[in-house]
Amino acid sequence: MAALVIAEHAGGQIADATLSAVTAAAKLGGDVHVLVAGGDDAKGAADAAAQIAGVSKVLLAQDAAYAHQLAENVAPLIAGVAEGYDAVLAPSTTTGKNIAPRVAALLDVMQLSDIISVEGPKSFTRPIYAGNAIATVESSDPKLVITVRTTAFDKAEATGGSAAVEAVNGAGDAGLSSFVKLDAVKSDRPELTSAGIIVSGGRALKDGPTFEQYITPLADKLGAAIGASRAAVDAGYVPNDYQVGQTGKIVAPDLYIAIGISGAIQHLAGMKDSKVIVAINKDADAPIFQVADIGLVADLFNAVPELTEKL
Repeated sequence: MAALVIAEHAGGQIADATLSAVTAAAKLGGDVHVLVAGGDDAKGAADAAAQIAGVSKVLLAQDAAYAHQLAENVAPLIAGVAEGYDAVLAPSTTTGKNIAPRVAALLDVMQLSDIISVEGPKSFTRPIYAGNAIATVESSDPKLVITVRTTAFDKAEATGGSAAVEAVNGAGDAGLSSFVKLDAVKSDRPELTSAGIIVSGGRALKDGPTFEQYITPLADKLGAAIGASRAAVDAGYVPNDYQVGQTGKIVAPDLYIAIGISGAIQHLAGMKDSKVIVAINKDADAPIFQVADIGLVADLFNAVPELTEKL
């Protein structure tokens, strides 16, 4: 079964999410090819993709129309290239979830969303009911379009491969959308979805300056990424980019520290696969303690500065 992985990249580098998607594609048991669509930096990304272990070919679509991964332009390209493949896989990220449904519609097939394991050539498992149940699904479509929950699969080795790079062409600009600007948060911290340690704050932190005062020093000591609950994001403490949860980012770090987070189902769905979960909350009955490996019932305004000082 030949599989095509849609690469996510920036600055000529392949995103970690793509490496997990490659691992998932390899479990289908056939050749794994990677499609890199982009603008001026696409060649560098294609060369990087060619080095991923397990990848046998890289398709490079270099065109200004693909520079910002506009779904209206990229989806027709993928649908055209997909003719020679049994499965198309994309990471279950903001970009992947924007493009994959359009590809499925163009191919007239059902999409298999957010898979967490490969059980057979057309059989997979995926979480449902905010992760409280796992469904086994099987497709009868001739071609598969899949999004992959990247935290459920190990990352493929970024080096060791020697795939050939082949140029492909698409229709280019569909004229349905245009890139206006990119508002990106620049930080020296690890990216949230690939960080080994995450410190997250909730609504109990009261406001943005308080969030910064208590969460940032602890994250700095640990070299951690900063996350937040939806309640904290909705209240304006931090940007949307920090949100962890079902409608935010799905993470599975080695250590997740939840501070002032009650543990709503929506939040737990995004972080309960973390290796070690530490919760600090003054409410002993908070749901977060049901999934925590280590729980501290205490006032965060006393406990967090003390913890930060002792690290």
